[in-house]
Amino acid sequence: MKLRRSWVMGGLAIAAAGASMQASAQSSVTIYGALDNALVYTTNQGGLHNLYLRTGNLAASKIGFKGAEDLGGGSQAIFTLENGFDINTGAMSSANTLFNRQSFVGLTNSSYGTVTTGRQYTPYFLYVGAIGPTSVLTGATGAHPGDVDGLDTTVRISNSVTYSSPVFGGAQVSALYGFGETAGSTSTGNTYSLAAKYDVGAWNFALGYQRLKNGSGPANAWNSTASGSFSTSAVNNGYVSSDNVQMIAGAMRYTIDKWMFGANYANAQYKPGNGSLFTQKATFQTLGLITTYQLTPQVALAGGYSYTFEKSANGISDAAKYHQVALEQTYSFSKRSAIYLLEAYQLARGKTLGKTAGSIVDAVAVVGDSQNGSPSSGRNQTVLMVGFRHLF
Repeated sequence: MKLRRSWVMGGLAIAAAGASMQASAQSSVTIYGALDNALVYTTNQGGLHNLYLRTGNLAASKIGFKGAEDLGGGSQAIFTLENGFDINTGAMSSANTLFNRQSFVGLTNSSYGTVTTGRQYTPYFLYVGAIGPTSVLTGATGAHPGDVDGLDTTVRISNSVTYSSPVFGGAQVSALYGFGETAGSTSTGNTYSLAAKYDVGAWNFALGYQRLKNGSGPANAWNSTASGSFSTSAVNNGYVSSDNVQMIAGAMRYTIDKWMFGANYANAQYKPGNGSLFTQKATFQTLGLITTYQLTPQVALAGGYSYTFEKSANGISDAAKYHQVALEQTYSFSKRSAIYLLEAYQLARGKTLGKTAGSIVDAVAVVGDSQNGSPSSGRNQTVLMVGFRHLF
């Protein structure tokens, strides 16, 4: 009897160990990231040329963790935690925010879709941005001037819930709501976004919308209590005191053999409220064209042109206009490692609002979103980059 009891106990232990191993096999955690650095030459940063190192050009330098656990019935628990950093200094991209890029958890089901909560990109960016200019030209030199329309990775929403449907016949929709979390005024600081995409054969289409509401605090600035913020530069510095910002964009692509051709349109509206430093809605529209060519299995070429123009308002008659040309050449040693060249030129014309209330200033060139903190002193700016990117 004692011998049989030991057999039973041993069998139970083996079964438990097997069940544990099986449970482990149904869960996975992946560590991933990118290291990207480039030598940059700029002809005009505040009137002076500059030679310097810049991180995160072809791909943002980051480290992330993502995982999934199989719950059965086609369902999984999922999470993502992602931090951006500067490879040249080791500093985090956002002070005092560890997972500044993404931090969310949720459930996904193959039949019912995906629900996630936390800090997330909007459906507007995830769908339209995915086939827009920055996915092939980089945000550094290929984003529309100053990323005025949020099609690069500059808009992330905290305290948000997202639902994404399953894919039906190549079509998918997604919606996000970011809570302002202001007692007594739940709409203050909130964000919502809705987008749809459709992939059929060689064609890709996407249409998206997002609206960010200012948070509670001084009316003459964009407040940190808002669930989301947007990129600021000399293009839109005069409108950071907006009551709300609304962005609508659409994009399409067609791929044939080694070529890809794409077009995109975006409309960004900065709307004033009580206490804003401007009185009339400011509207920026952008028309863009992009193309890529796979010259060899290792060599990829890309090019694009965009025209951004501001609508006359707030006492401005000769409204700002921005022409931008961007080029990219990439040589891939492997799927993970590549060297790249980026070239971009921007020409600005007309006038816009400055930071001081009511001040009308000359529009100045701001290539992509790499020069948001270092715009030109005049109408022209050229940016050249040579860099190395490694994925892990």
